[in-house]
Amino acid sequence: MINLDYQSRTPIYEQIISEIERYVALGILKPKEQIMPIREMATTLGINPNTVKKAYTELENRGIITTISTKGTFIEEDISKVINLKVEDKINEIKKSISELEKLGITKDEILKRL
Repeated sequence: MINLDYQSRTPIYEQIISEIERYVALGILKPKEQIMPIREMATTLGINPNTVKKAYTELENRGIITTISTKGTFIEEDISKVINLKVEDKINEIKKSISELEKLGITKDEILKRL
């Protein structure tokens, strides 16, 4: 389910976070749906459980998942914030790219024309 790029400079735990956020945003993972326990995810991906734990902790901090003792880990009910976070991230990437192009002397009108 989660695709990792072991050649990437992006840390594995960040790749896990990104993939889970993407699946939530796309509706593949639905609100209240249970996700794999840490050890199972680590075994499936062939990585250290601490790496998955780090990703899950960050996802909990972002309000994307919640862990209920003895029950498991679930996608939060309100996923609108996940979608908003992903949209904001992408918009910030676009703004950064536009800024870099402007530093090269290309106007916003030229950027829009080329798009």
